[in-house]
Amino acid sequence: MNHSRDFFTIDDFDLRGKTVLLRADINSPMDPVSGRILDDTRMRRHIPTINDLKSGKTAILAHQSKPGKKDFTNLSKHAEQLTQLLGRGVKYVDSLFDEKALNAIQQMKNGDIILLENTRFFAEELVLKNAKPEILAKTHLVTRLSSVADYYVNDAFAATHRAQSSLIGFGEVMPAMAGRLMERELTMLGKALGAGGNTTAIFGGAKVDDSIEVMGHMLESGVANKILTGGLVASIFIKAQGIELGKGSQDAIGKEVPEPEKMISTASALLSKYGDMILVPTDVALNDNGIRSGTRVSELPSQHPIYDIGLDTIVKYIEIIKNSDNVILNGPMGVFELEEFSFGTLEIFKALADTKAFTVVGGGHTATVVSQLGLEDRIDHVSTGGGALITMLSGKTLPVVEMLKRSKIKFDKK
Repeated sequence: MNHSRDFFTIDDFDLRGKTVLLRADINSPMDPVSGRILDDTRMRRHIPTINDLKSGKTAILAHQSKPGKKDFTNLSKHAEQLTQLLGRGVKYVDSLFDEKALNAIQQMKNGDIILLENTRFFAEELVLKNAKPEILAKTHLVTRLSSVADYYVNDAFAATHRAQSSLIGFGEVMPAMAGRLMERELTMLGKALGAGGNTTAIFGGAKVDDSIEVMGHMLESGVANKILTGGLVASIFIKAQGIELGKGSQDAIGKEVPEPEKMISTASALLSKYGDMILVPTDVALNDNGIRSGTRVSELPSQHPIYDIGLDTIVKYIEIIKNSDNVILNGPMGVFELEEFSFGTLEIFKALADTKAFTVVGGGHTATVVSQLGLEDRIDHVSTGGGALITMLSGKTLPVVEMLKRSKIKFDKK
């Protein structure tokens, strides 16, 4: 047995001929009209785990969206897509823990894979979220499914910040282990956070509250020596320096940022405490009716909204990235979806691909840009987690990781 980790992995058990419950995160963007899956990135990331389980029987537990959303559907299309990706049949069972599901699991032969119904169709998954593990372990979902399975594998890194029965309950009643994706995420992010040396963190995009919280933690705990800002995060820091942005940018903040005044005062406190460690753009690109117009921050306010970081800022950021030992990036530098304003994001991402530093990129949109640019092989780790990654970077515990650790202590045959 491999005792170097505080959680089990697939390598710790002989799973040949065993029945394994695999919790995956295959929650995917879907076309609400046709029900077609628009991006199967998350499914593809689970393929190594599913392939490594093929000497036994695998029943997959997963969710899609949440009640009230247009893409809250059953998982039949996911089963079709997984079948294509794996090149072997994945049978969809439109039931989760009643007789139909239990019979389907018991009738499996080695090498068979079934995908059970969307876990969020069932009240226990949503009503009991954040309940204690011992309560989640007593749900129908857990008691019934654990009665027909030998092991539980959690590979749903993107959901590690949630405490729900399909994610947490099984580790209390059977050996729970990390799948390949989970193992890689925890190893790589652990490496980035404990790396020492000269660490730069880059925060862009629109999730300002998350970014500012993580930033504060990283500076306080000494995880990062430098923070670079872009996107709406940068706009908040420009305001925190006492500079008026103008109507266009102000409207964007009003629309996207909850409690903007509170964010500005938190940013201002961070600037006064960690001044030279936080870099705020000195020039930006405005959207002047679709045309890119560069301007110095000192020349604001402008009626036109900020859509990207400016050239001087890009050059300065690239220089810092080049001289870093580790770089963690979350979020784009501007409105990269519009070609005219994608320059900052593209240049910073290319700098990340070119640096000798250990690089980690996270967040849904950010991962999309990396794959669109074909840079996946040149970044050390592209994380599948949005909320999970933010939770980990802000130094909070992840309920699923705690479950994996508890299960190892409980089921380790010393």
